Amino acid sequence: MSFSPRPPARLLATPPVWIVALVLVVAGCSRSEPVAQPEEEGAAGAESESTDEPFKLGNAVEPFDPPSRDELEQVEWIDRPVIASDASLRAAKEASGPPEITAAEALKMHNDSAEDNRKILGALSQLAPEDGAGVDYDATIVRHVTGDIGSTNPLFASSVTDAELGDLTSFSPLSFDQNLEYFGPAERIVSWQSSADGTMDRIVLRDDLVWSDGKPLTAHDIEFTFRAIMTDHPLLVIPAVRSDVEHLKAVVAYDDQTVVYFHKEPTAVAYKNVLFPVLPKHVYEKTLPEDPSMRRSAAHSDLEDHPVSCGPYELTKRKKGEEFVVRRRESWYMHDGRQVRPKPYFAEVRVKIIEDANTALLALREGDIHSMELRAEQWTSQTNDERFYRLNTKVYGTEWTEFHFVWNQQTPYFKDSRVRWAMTYAFDYNELLNVICRGLYEQSVGTYHPASWMFPHDGPEPVKQDLQRAKALLDEAGWIDSDGDGFRDKEVEFEIKEEVDGETKTRIVRRRIPFEFVLMTYSSESGIQAATLMKECLDRIGVICHVKPTEFAAMQEANLEKSFDACMGGWGAGADPDTNVNIFGTGATRNYGSYSNSEVDRLFVEGRKEFDPEKRAAIYGRIHNLMWEDQPYTWLFYRSGFFAFNKRLRGYNYSPRGPLSYSPGFEAIYATGALP
Repeated sequence: MSFSPRPPARLLATPPVWIVALVLVVAGCSRSEPVAQPEEEGAAGAESESTDEPFKLGNAVEPFDPPSRDELEQVEWIDRPVIASDASLRAAKEASGPPEITAAEALKMHNDSAEDNRKILGALSQLAPEDGAGVDYDATIVRHVTGDIGSTNPLFASSVTDAELGDLTSFSPLSFDQNLEYFGPAERIVSWQSSADGTMDRIVLRDDLVWSDGKPLTAHDIEFTFRAIMTDHPLLVIPAVRSDVEHLKAVVAYDDQTVVYFHKEPTAVAYKNVLFPVLPKHVYEKTLPEDPSMRRSAAHSDLEDHPVSCGPYELTKRKKGEEFVVRRRESWYMHDGRQVRPKPYFAEVRVKIIEDANTALLALREGDIHSMELRAEQWTSQTNDERFYRLNTKVYGTEWTEFHFVWNQQTPYFKDSRVRWAMTYAFDYNELLNVICRGLYEQSVGTYHPASWMFPHDGPEPVKQDLQRAKALLDEAGWIDSDGDGFRDKEVEFEIKEEVDGETKTRIVRRRIPFEFVLMTYSSESGIQAATLMKECLDRIGVICHVKPTEFAAMQEANLEKSFDACMGGWGAGADPDTNVNIFGTGATRNYGSYSNSEVDRLFVEGRKEFDPEKRAAIYGRIHNLMWEDQPYTWLFYRSGFFAFNKRLRGYNYSPRGPLSYSPGFEAIYATGALP
């Protein structure tokens, strides 16, 4: 049985050369998170370049003489947790006791209050019995996303959607639970040990893991992938995954199941170095030397459309801009004629790409999709009638997700922290929170959520709109109305490149320019409203802001090129605050606003090396406060996860990363055989 039913006048015509930043936005008042990082500027262009440089696998790995197997046995090893993926969540559900109401009662309710939400979520979050009783294993679930896949190769993941595909199809030996605690999934590995000195991790894989083409997955695949990531070649650009992998000296397969990761130094987050996705060696050892880019050859084009996977599902269909489909792999849960791990609950997962929120909600009401994240206006005013509740229900839970405006400090507008603070003081937070976001969200006071362990004890207070202070700060920064036209301007320096006698020469010129910039935002109602509110606020202090709604694919492309003045964006929680070094570290991959603070850089290094939890929390709390002082962003709000689910779905539970992006997350969701 299938579950699946049928620009203004003053806008510059050509962006000036100083407009060079953008942050990835998933949706105006909806969820975004730091998943895999996008490629560095120029990566896309590298594909069209021609190079004769030879390919040498792992040439960026420094010479290393690994210890012998006998020497490894002399090491003092500490056992790390290896448990079933749902073990922690099952224990938490058991400890919380039975739900207040039955699922049948929950499905008759409307979610109109916090008490309603607690009862509904308590009933419908219950996990399936371990024997699978009541699960419709023939069901197809149709999920909703706002943007398409960028690449099916997990090493090139650059968006939330790429990461969601990876969760379904790719393999990693470690995972984290609803509390963001790391463990070894018993479905994938036999054991996980760390050396007492913190320099090594040893993992033993299960011997019943099989790629979708029938070949076994082994430790040699992991070693090969490490060396592929650590290959320097003009055509091979993998900055996202490599940022953590570079902290490894070596990865060595001692046999088909045993792999040892050698860290350059002991850190509190060494497990992050282990998390890179794995490629099938037997495929890529042939194709990589012929096409180091992994993008240009016919073989890699075919792999993009038909990737070899080792997750619970495999890609069976992809229609760009519309949907992709994955199918449950029998070879994931069956081996040599016997079941070796839990059978995934869905026979097929269809992921529909619908950028327009209203269109997506219509599809949900008609039963054409079965889950989606709701925007504020949808939660409060568009999902309260019987048309919605006929097939669906809705729930919410706390997420550590924040939204902001990022200011490109490479532009002449936002180099000065006084200007960035002026932007922050200019904004009308009352209008944003109580009108646009319908009173559902909490005003943000920085990158870390107040409920998180790394939020500082002396954290900042929310900012209130203060137009007089904003004007004074702009005056101090030299942005004044010099000609009386009502708009602020300033004389600034910038470079001009010219061809002189066949040579490119650079000269510095000074020109007076208006404070006139473009603010990019996602093309959702709430995203446009938030950006437009900023425009209206800036109008009152003589700053010209042009709002540019942009579709997801174009947003991604511009993000890679870093080609905008400012943009609305959001970050969700990483599993550890160290993740943010790739967002706020000087020169880091996802540092779209080109923020730089040497003390913040130093503290990120210190935080990696500190093992005491309280001292680590203090370090990241200091980072939080320093960034607040610098205001690289105007932080807007923290938002919880507001989701709608078809009434046949059960097992959805929240984490700081929402109901899907942890373990088991989506793997715990199932369909019942019939509506109650």
